Amino acid sequence: MPYIKVRDGEPFERAFRRFLKSCEKAGLMAEIRKHQRYEKPCEARKRKSNAARRKMRRLMHMMERQGR
Repeated sequence: MPYIKVRDGEPFERAFRRFLKSCEKAGLMAEIRKHQRYEKPCEARKRKSNAARRKMRRLMHMMERQGR
């Protein structure tokens, strides 16, 4: 669990913003979003397959650009 030390005279809004940023860096927000609803195993496979396809397409595009 991320934590921050509130500095002397620091406004609450600024400290809260720093806390949110540290939560985002730790991957906490993504983890919460992932567990908000149940994902069926077939949906998870489909999502992972699409992500792999996008990654492969991006890599091929990068290799094509370097070859020029």
